[in-house]
Amino acid sequence: MKLCPDESYLERAKNLTAEESERLLSRMRGKLERRFETSKLTPLEAIAMQLEREDKTLAEWRERFAEIKQKDKKK
Repeated sequence: MKLCPDESYLERAKNLTAEESERLLSRMRGKLERRFETSKLTPLEAIAMQLEREDKTLAEWRERFAEIKQKDKKK
């Protein structure tokens, strides 16, 4: 995992409401959560990295789902 979030995700994180930020922080797991808890990351950086992680996961899911739909059409 990268140590610094992408600049575009930092901008998106800045524009989130307090409630949206809280939700993202609550979904954080693993190394990212530990880095945040040990104060190696600012809340803004942690939120930006979580946004980036979720976007990547969603893109992968969409790709897999498209493959499944394609296979279904062939049947």
